[in-house]
Amino acid sequence: MLVLEFKVRAKKHQYTAIDEAIRTAQFVQNKCLRFWMDNEKVNKYDLNKYCRVLAHDFDFANKLNSQARQSSAERSWSAISRFYDNCKRKIPGKKGFPKFKKNCRSLEYKTTGWKLDLTTRKAITFTDKNNIGKVRLVGTYDLNFYPIESIKRVRLIRRADGYYCQFILSVDVKIDTEPANSVIGLDVGLKSFYTDQNGQKIDNPRFLRKGEKKLKRLQRRLSRKKKGSSNKRKARQRLAKAHLKISRQRKDFAVKLARCVIYSNDVIAYEDLRIKNLVKNHCLAKSINDAAWYQFREWIEYLGKKHGKITVALPPHYTSQKCSNCGEIVKKSLSTRTHICACGCHLDRDENAARNILKIGLSTAGHSGTRLQDSLNALGEDTATLKCDPTAVSRRIGKRTSGAVLSKQVTSVNKESPITA
Repeated sequence: MLVLEFKVRAKKHQYTAIDEAIRTAQFVQNKCLRFWMDNEKVNKYDLNKYCRVLAHDFDFANKLNSQARQSSAERSWSAISRFYDNCKRKIPGKKGFPKFKKNCRSLEYKTTGWKLDLTTRKAITFTDKNNIGKVRLVGTYDLNFYPIESIKRVRLIRRADGYYCQFILSVDVKIDTEPANSVIGLDVGLKSFYTDQNGQKIDNPRFLRKGEKKLKRLQRRLSRKKKGSSNKRKARQRLAKAHLKISRQRKDFAVKLARCVIYSNDVIAYEDLRIKNLVKNHCLAKSINDAAWYQFREWIEYLGKKHGKITVALPPHYTSQKCSNCGEIVKKSLSTRTHICACGCHLDRDENAARNILKIGLSTAGHSGTRLQDSLNALGEDTATLKCDPTAVSRRIGKRTSGAVLSKQVTSVNKESPITA
């Protein structure tokens, strides 16, 4: 799937109509959730049928396109099915019981309820009874490159700086890239965003920390405004725009860095961190969320699948404690930043962990999660055992990579203790 986003330019009454349609979609989603709570053995098809009952009982729900109502019901079922899956897997703690939406910001159409301008494809008309009408699309993407049949969903999104329209296209994007003849192991951290097996570090940008002073000032101004006044609404919007800018900076950094890593390496090994558990440490929660490790990992996996590269997520257990030279466990606290072993190995703590991550990543998959499963299925591989034979890696990448060259790269990671695949 491919997502193309455009800024929406419209008149004031059209923005009001979009807001009304979003509120209607939120109403349908919450009513479907209530229907599931009040009745037994309800499945997703029952929720789709219930949308027709809502359209008959409420006039404002009838104004919304029928497939848009079904999309809202599917969102409810997505939360319900996730709750069922967590119960079946018996995950510890809360299972994620579905909650009612309080501030929905998006509306999704399927293949009906909208009509794209066929001449320029820079405008779209919404044909349901919400009277949104024709709006202009501002962006650099060219929709003329894709057939209309490939557009499976159209999504309207409200953000702090305006309204956006997303097109979800059923397109399989594959890019042929030359082999880089290099492998990399990544150890993410807070002082440095990541450290590789060669000791190279990328500084942590800390966008939230840098913009925290401005956010506090805007928050104080918001708290002083009179409740319900237009000044309070304007102050709230200024604060929301500041938060939106920081989130966009964080995403831009993750995308650009992930693209550099994918272009420069054929095999990328990294830790399968559970961010939900890490942020339970309240002393580090803000810094961990600001680092956005998981967002960086998602882009690594997406771009790896897109460019035909191998991405391997590994369990993080003992990667920092284990010596990369002799394999002995050297206990050290989080404040100890240097790895010193009795065998004579003297390395930076993060560099030692990156070498261990690369060793494990080249020898076994170590993780058979859904994201790795999707990435390897795209390459025609089975995730049960991912053997790191240099010739096999060359076949997976789909390039004429020399096995001797790749083996040389692997061996150069640790000359004192060569890696045997």
